[in-house]
Amino acid sequence: MLPSKSFLLALGFGASLAAHAQKSDYPIQAVPFTQVKLTDNFWLPRLKTNTDVTIPASFQRCESTNRVKNFEMAAAHQGKFATTFPFDDTDIYKTIEGASYSLSVYPDAKLDAYVDELIKKVGAAQEPDGYLYTARTIDPAHPHSWAGPTRWSKERELSHELYNAGHLYEAAVAHYEATGKKTLLNIALKNADLVCSVFGPGKLSVAPGHEIVEMGLVKLYRVTGQPKYLETAKFFLYARGQYKGYDPKSTDGWKNGQYWQDDKPVVDQRVAEGHAVRAEYLYSAMADVAALTGDKQLLAAVDSIWQNMVSKKLYVTGGTGAVPAGEAFGKNYELPNTTAYNETCASVADVYWQQRMFQLHGDSKYVDVMEKVLYNGLLSGLGLDGKSFFYSNAMQIKNIQGYHDTEPARAGWFECSCCPTNLARLMPALPGYVYAERGKALYANLFVSGTTNLTVNKQKVQLTQENNYPWQGDLKFKVNPAKAGADFDLLVRIPGWARNEAVPSSLYTFEQPSSQQATIKVNGQPVTYQLQNGYAILSRKWHKGDVVDVNLPMEVRRVHANPLVKDDLGKVALQRGPVMYCAEWADNNGKTSNILVPQNASFSAGYQAGLLNGVETLTATVPVVTLGAEGTSVSTTPRTLVAIPYYAWANRGKGEMTVWFPEKLTDLDLLSQPAASGATASK
Repeated sequence: MLPSKSFLLALGFGASLAAHAQKSDYPIQAVPFTQVKLTDNFWLPRLKTNTDVTIPASFQRCESTNRVKNFEMAAAHQGKFATTFPFDDTDIYKTIEGASYSLSVYPDAKLDAYVDELIKKVGAAQEPDGYLYTARTIDPAHPHSWAGPTRWSKERELSHELYNAGHLYEAAVAHYEATGKKTLLNIALKNADLVCSVFGPGKLSVAPGHEIVEMGLVKLYRVTGQPKYLETAKFFLYARGQYKGYDPKSTDGWKNGQYWQDDKPVVDQRVAEGHAVRAEYLYSAMADVAALTGDKQLLAAVDSIWQNMVSKKLYVTGGTGAVPAGEAFGKNYELPNTTAYNETCASVADVYWQQRMFQLHGDSKYVDVMEKVLYNGLLSGLGLDGKSFFYSNAMQIKNIQGYHDTEPARAGWFECSCCPTNLARLMPALPGYVYAERGKALYANLFVSGTTNLTVNKQKVQLTQENNYPWQGDLKFKVNPAKAGADFDLLVRIPGWARNEAVPSSLYTFEQPSSQQATIKVNGQPVTYQLQNGYAILSRKWHKGDVVDVNLPMEVRRVHANPLVKDDLGKVALQRGPVMYCAEWADNNGKTSNILVPQNASFSAGYQAGLLNGVETLTATVPVVTLGAEGTSVSTTPRTLVAIPYYAWANRGKGEMTVWFPEKLTDLDLLSQPAASGATASK
């Protein structure tokens, strides 16, 4: 389908885009992860586990599940596609991306050589014109059933040809930047040149069924400076809402285009809708293209979508995508607990999106959401062993006979294994989210111990963080400029949770405001700081040995949901610092669905070094609903509630878990199943 003339005019392609793109970009630039050396007690062990366990396990599983074999057969043009989904190629690309980031931090000759051999297999599978899609190339006469008889013919619906390409581009840029080698980059550029020759004004037009090619093309543009990659990324964005084959009256997201974010032109979209992972990749690309082209319509759209998501469709753990059917955002305030989907990939995509929104606007609220995702909704997707995963992340698990939970236990791999490989690529890049710069401003966004050497306001500076975050709120920043009197502003994020803001909207609120405030000392002297967009601005001429001490209040906070979130009415969640808590069966007499947390419950926090690789737990004496000996009476008994960080659940076997606790007993469900050993508190 060729685009209409009005469609082309709306895009504004041509010389003006190329010229404008060269001088436009995000006003705030992240400090590259290679410049941030971690010493952190919380994140560094996880990054090391990713290097030592997650990435090798991912490569091994790509081998054992025949994902690598698909490339070998494509090179030989014989055999039968050996896995289930046509997007299985991306698991190799994503793991190469993670391995590349890891090689930047932990040089490993053996891993480097293995990646080189794998890239050779990828290159051998590429067709002469650049096409790379093993699900068709192995046997073009009998391609995967999702792929359609000809190239791109089912791209909108199922084929994932451009999705595969997008992950290839992301991996190629990571490998090139990490190693300086162009082997994978050349493969990616050859494919991208084909894509740019096929799609565009006067050529084929389609809204990619699963977004990410747009983000990948932007990365190729940044590496090469070739405008065609940015132009094609923008073309794909504006292809949305142009397809006439949908039924706008249908409430089925597959039939009305919402599942693919294809029901409206991209600049007219105002709410987070459809498949959450696809959506957040789209919103990330919208931010990219808006930044690089100055497209104010795109910016207005993505701003509105962000506001809708944060105020109506975000879980208290930062998870997104409430509905299992379609792995999708639900309706406004549709945030169920036992059936919460919260795909791990959606949390990965959300981190990318929040970082871009911060780089556009410089407001800490985007980093607040990103921090919530990182410490809760994303980290819960990865087991402490580094090789077990959640695809979905529930908010409550009930151990009732016949009851179906979304996903009550972790798995080592999935038939559709997008989440494990997505984690493998995100984790080693985490240091790149700690700091950012704009002119004379240096932003300290995440509180992760380590050292960075950078140039701010044309002055070389070494900045060192020392803390025991997220368990303690004492943060230390040591500033060592190369020359005395370095003039720049250090902007330290004061998290929303330390400013009586549970999230940057009315979706969740703290039950009681705290009188405690963040305090700051410079060289031991208390300072009164200006707070702007959530940042404490410390403007001075810095000298070697200057020390900034920040103290964030680490109280146990009770969180309530907006009353429009029906599943959480009369319930409370627990938060300390950036960490959300849950109760798990292993600490609470095998059951959590009978626990009440009344308003007068008093919690204490304590660090347990031997529990779950070291966690801060919360304890309180609370009433627990119990049955009499004959099962004919109900009472409450005081017991000790032990709450652990949400991210750490499901590492000790399968059993009950809950994030939201009823504050009082208002009703009883009388259950006849033998496995239901007690009445459950509800409503």
